[in-house]
Amino acid sequence: MSFLKKLFEPDSVKGLYPLVEKINALEPEFEKKSQEDLRVLTNEWKEELKVLPDAELPNKLDEILPQSFAAVREASKRTLGQRHFDVQLIGGMTLHKARIAEMRTGEGKTLSATLPVYLNALTGRGVHLVTVNDYLARRDASWMGQIYDYLGLSVATIQHAASFRYEPEGEQAKQHETTGFVQQVELDVKNLKPCSRREAYAADITYGTNNEFGFDYLRDNMVQSLEEKSQRGHFYAIVDEVDSILIDEARTPLIISAPDQESTDKYFEFARHVEKLTENDDYNVDEKKKSATLTEPGIAKLEKMLGIENIYVEKGIATVHHLEQALRARTLFRRDRDYVVQQGQIVIVDEFTGRLLPGRRFSEGLHQAIEAKEGVAVQRESKTMASITFQNYFRLYKKLAGMTGTAKTEEEEFIKIYRLEVAEIPTNKAVARIDLSDAVFKNEQGKYQALVKEVRRRFELGQPVLIGTVSIEKNEEISGVLKQAGVPHEVLNAKNHEQEAKIIAQAGRYKAVTLATNIAGRGVDIILGGTPYDEKEAERVRAVGGLHILGTERHESRRIDNQLRGRAGRQGDPGSSQFYVALEDDLIRLFGGERVQNMMTSLGVPDDMPLENKMVSRVIESAQKKIEGLNFDTRKHVLEYDDVMNKQREVIYRIRDRALQPEADLKEEILQKIDAEITSTVSLHTTANDKSEWNTKEITETMATILPARGEPSLYEGSPRESGSREEMIQRLSDEAHKAYDEKEQKLGAIVFRQIERALFLRSIDVLWMQHLDTMDHLRSSVRLRGYAQKDPLIEYKREGFGLFQTLLADIDKNIVYSILKVELRTAAHEHNHTGMTTHTSAPGRQAGAMGDKKIGRNDPCPCGAVNPNTGQVYKYKKCGLINASYHKKS
Repeated sequence: MSFLKKLFEPDSVKGLYPLVEKINALEPEFEKKSQEDLRVLTNEWKEELKVLPDAELPNKLDEILPQSFAAVREASKRTLGQRHFDVQLIGGMTLHKARIAEMRTGEGKTLSATLPVYLNALTGRGVHLVTVNDYLARRDASWMGQIYDYLGLSVATIQHAASFRYEPEGEQAKQHETTGFVQQVELDVKNLKPCSRREAYAADITYGTNNEFGFDYLRDNMVQSLEEKSQRGHFYAIVDEVDSILIDEARTPLIISAPDQESTDKYFEFARHVEKLTENDDYNVDEKKKSATLTEPGIAKLEKMLGIENIYVEKGIATVHHLEQALRARTLFRRDRDYVVQQGQIVIVDEFTGRLLPGRRFSEGLHQAIEAKEGVAVQRESKTMASITFQNYFRLYKKLAGMTGTAKTEEEEFIKIYRLEVAEIPTNKAVARIDLSDAVFKNEQGKYQALVKEVRRRFELGQPVLIGTVSIEKNEEISGVLKQAGVPHEVLNAKNHEQEAKIIAQAGRYKAVTLATNIAGRGVDIILGGTPYDEKEAERVRAVGGLHILGTERHESRRIDNQLRGRAGRQGDPGSSQFYVALEDDLIRLFGGERVQNMMTSLGVPDDMPLENKMVSRVIESAQKKIEGLNFDTRKHVLEYDDVMNKQREVIYRIRDRALQPEADLKEEILQKIDAEITSTVSLHTTANDKSEWNTKEITETMATILPARGEPSLYEGSPRESGSREEMIQRLSDEAHKAYDEKEQKLGAIVFRQIERALFLRSIDVLWMQHLDTMDHLRSSVRLRGYAQKDPLIEYKREGFGLFQTLLADIDKNIVYSILKVELRTAAHEHNHTGMTTHTSAPGRQAGAMGDKKIGRNDPCPCGAVNPNTGQVYKYKKCGLINASYHKKS
């Protein structure tokens, strides 16, 4: 690498060159080592690192970094036929130092990551490599798995529906032993064998998507035993396409939910009503803010439709909320742009990548409103059981790093939210791509006419063209225009994403025209010529200018535009890019396009004649910066509120985790809770100085609910009752409770009773936590209105949220105290819970008995007998949540 090139590198990169030279100096030595020698080294390092405490790991890892990187480079040469470039070594070191490596497209991020992944996996604590989709997780685990397996580390991948471990067999395994050289370009699924989720996380290295890692974390904190947990900690993660995952997807939290109530026809009714409203008269739409609000005349019109005088009094704010969501669904959310309809379901389209997000739903009734608008079955409303934002999930890792082609524009956010610095990694070869100025057209029709001419011109030259669109709707629209013009092309969008890798890999062929949504900006390299290692075909494409990128619209985020441009000009290849924009495009129309349009009209510019104007460029750049700022504020806002929940989540999960430990003495803990409740009850009702005014009746009734079927408890040892003190009363009742506890344990057996304690403990936490999430969600909605009273909604949320959390912890204790001594074993006819035993908790004054298969009404007491600690009554079946999930499922 030249002296001048080094001189102008950023400081964070410059300091790494001495290490690069050290690794290069080790290459001859490592070339002489056999596979067995390299595996012995791996085992020696693993044994050495395994016993080190976390605090001493960083220094030791830095110490062995040159040798470990040299080992990985040698293994890669022998298995993949690929030798890490010096800049890839720098990328690997940057990732090891817990930073973001900004590497241009085609510079080999996937291979760079193998270096820090191997080094950190030697600790035995598990390394997670996070990708944006299942295909890449599967491909990279199989492809890079050859390197790790050669060196003696285990690899696995978690997928949406299954998990696999890397286990080479047949020819590939033999080649490891003999020639030691394999060129794998296509995914070799033969090397991936099915395994359990737990086994996949037990591997030294685990590949998977951000969604799967996040959901597994939430599911792990809902299990009934340690054996059901899959993850084993959060030591080190490298996030591929880090800007997409940690920024673009950060506004949408991961949510696990359960059905709450049956859907009603109200959503269809609301959808019908809003269709009759008129914009500007009955409602206002602000596209910049993406909001739609009812006006006073609009509300009056709806009241007339509903046949009521005052919607707020007679129907409540909830009805107004659902009507406004129906209005948003109608005015702001477009089919094939924001969502698609597949097999009678609404599936969200990721606005940044163009990918489908199956299983994800818009919140607060918006998804149901869209379902009603499209006339598909409206899914049930749901209750949140567990949730977390990506920001807070990835902040769980002790060490976090990321890689992408575009991160510098968002460095401020990475530093503020994740404490991640961005290092720009130099390219292996100088970038030869030519980025042309935007061509601006008066309207969309003129833009399309010019686009067809330009694509046909380049097609006739033989130059491959990748056309980028911002939505499925536009994608299909332009495809229609190209078909009409007789231009052959491939179409890639979220509707046919299964063929994504195949279509994109071929986009660099001679005369190829590929039309794609933003899905094309991620993950798969476009190789000139379309066929790996066919240099003759690649040269043919280079001769006509390489790949040309034609963007049909500017995206709200500059990063997305840069990603699209970055598909061309990989590894010093020629290439070019240009954006065609029209003044009717949403971005320009909403942020100053009228001024420019008037100018173009006055100049008499034809529709299909492009205008290159600095004013237009400034309008676009200004609009993008504004929207990026708004999006940052939105993500920051989401995080500020989730930080409140995150502290509470950490406490609840810690309590829950402690209860799962085999050594946990739950008996002692529950007895302490019973003692505390007795002390609180007696103290509350014996405050008067005159003992005759003590409310012993209330104490007796309370104790009867804690100690069922023992008769009226004796509050004093002797008579008259005045002879007993408050402390003596507490002690006597406490002794009686302990005695009842021991009797229950003897009756059911110590082993079974330990299981019951754990099951009850977990059940109390899970049910009440789920209710608390619902309460906090309502609180968050309500505090927004406090701003009108000159109060900071976030401070109000924190203050009231703290009080609600204290109440939650008290309610969990109460639920355990008032339920534990009512537990009875069920008959064999009953469903088993997660612990494998059959239990029943009877309510006060209610005997446990077999319900058989009798149909349970929604308002009947739940047969599991769980007690509401606030009322002392058995929960209604419809409100019981997950207290006995298996019984509910059966019913």
